[in-house]
Amino acid sequence: MRIRIKAEVFCTLLLLMALGTLLYTLFRPTTKQDVQPLHKPKKLKTPPPTTASAKKYYDSKIRVGKAKLLSEIYNAGVDSEEVKATIPTVVTQPPFDFQQYLKGKDHRNFSLLINQPNKCTKPSGDTFLLIVVKSIVEEFDRRESVRKTWGKEGMVNGVRVRRVFLLGIPRNKTTVSLWESLMQQESHYYKDILLWDFLDTFFNLTLKEIHFLNWAEAFCRNVKFIFKGDADVFVNVENLIHFLQNHNASDDLFVGDIINHAKPIRSKKSKYYIPETMYGLGMYPSYAGGGGFLMSGVTMKKLANACKEVELFPIDDVFLGMCLQRINLKPVLHEGFKTFGITKPSAAPNLQTFDPCFYRDLMVVHSLKAAEIWLMWNLLHSQQPPCSQKQRIKKPFRWKKKKPFQFPPHF
Repeated sequence: MRIRIKAEVFCTLLLLMALGTLLYTLFRPTTKQDVQPLHKPKKLKTPPPTTASAKKYYDSKIRVGKAKLLSEIYNAGVDSEEVKATIPTVVTQPPFDFQQYLKGKDHRNFSLLINQPNKCTKPSGDTFLLIVVKSIVEEFDRRESVRKTWGKEGMVNGVRVRRVFLLGIPRNKTTVSLWESLMQQESHYYKDILLWDFLDTFFNLTLKEIHFLNWAEAFCRNVKFIFKGDADVFVNVENLIHFLQNHNASDDLFVGDIINHAKPIRSKKSKYYIPETMYGLGMYPSYAGGGGFLMSGVTMKKLANACKEVELFPIDDVFLGMCLQRINLKPVLHEGFKTFGITKPSAAPNLQTFDPCFYRDLMVVHSLKAAEIWLMWNLLHSQQPPCSQKQRIKKPFRWKKKKPFQFPPHF
């Protein structure tokens, strides 16, 4: 009995010693070398750069407006904290550098990198309508949409229609890799690209205007009429041709969505801001909205000469209005040109503006996506017209006159 109690006491002491050793092992202070994780943790941050990569990064000059993308810096092995300390604060630039514009505004002759000298001569036959579309290198999908819908070349309603696109050098060449080769291939395939070597910016649209007029005078002198517009417009070419066939091609013609009595915008926050030092008058001459307009070949030749005598202006629509004023030609308003889009009447909230019935009797509708242009073209040229004669839009929405209230006879 006594021996059994001693054995139990001895076992208890051994267990207490083992427990004490385990507790000491768990709670004693440890060093970094003692901790060995079971699994390697996932790297949330890029490891510090090597000496070579760090030297390569710090030797590179980072300037305002030319700072590297964060993704590029991470790929170079630079920690985010180093990026914050290295990249200077980007200074907000004004929307337009008027001083630089005034210094270079007399430079108006740029080289033609891609030309279509035979556009209006081959195949044989006079060009009745030349479709001219302002575009940029990146918008291949919009050019393709125009080519396959309203901008098709060939015979339309018995007259010949041709097409060209106006482009400049992309402002950010890295957005489209190998853009020069792509443009050459597109031009070889479609033969409708005109590319000049000025930067394709909003305020250089005036350069597109004068360079196209010079090109048309040199290579398309016999064209009867010209439609010039943007790549995001829908054009009912059949309506344009029907309208033009009632006009003499030897007369002056300039038709569109004409804007009269427009005042220069003096707010610096506006995209169209013009300081008084650049234009001191209180009103612009009448001009056409740039979404699209029509002119005769005779007017084109006169404008080409007049624009050489007018100082360049950063808003191309207004500049062309100045050239029209120079030749004493007043532009004509046509209700079929909707260069500001179709506005749904407030009195008819259930009216669907994206409806073929709206487009059947119009000339030009601005601000459409490429897919919408495809859809509208196919709807209008389907075998079964979607609109009946009663549904067709003949004139803009008008409020109905209310009939005077009459009391009932028994009142």
